[in-house]
Amino acid sequence: MANHKQVPGPQDTAQQLIELEKKFWQSMVREDTDAALSLLDQQALMVSAHGAMKFDHDGYRQMAQQGSMVLKDFHLSDIEVFMPTQDIAILTYRVKQSMAPRGQDAKASTEEMADSSTWVRKEDHWQCVAHTETPLAQRGQVH
Repeated sequence: MANHKQVPGPQDTAQQLIELEKKFWQSMVREDTDAALSLLDQQALMVSAHGAMKFDHDGYRQMAQQGSMVLKDFHLSDIEVFMPTQDIAILTYRVKQSMAPRGQDAKASTEEMADSSTWVRKEDHWQCVAHTETPLAQRGQVH
């Protein structure tokens, strides 16, 4: 009998991607830069309130280890997984994140964001190639 590799179905792949996204967020809380880098492609993009940037692993390491703010806690919700091809996935979700100044005992501030991450399957593993974050307006706040 031939040994066949079972291909994961769409639901399995979606769940795997959600777990990878959570693993990336956990790596930031733990300040485990190596774990984060294992999930990032060698070249990646990020769009945030600070603008758009392209970075490599060394650039990410510098941001993660020397940035002025650190992630203390997070909660992801309303996660959607869209796969335009079998090797590309885009995750969208809401995140409630608590940030604090690096090296200070200041109270963490909490904010809600709308985020997206684009993942690409390379050989047998997924790598994040792009991430965006947009602050959500507070209820009752008009722009």
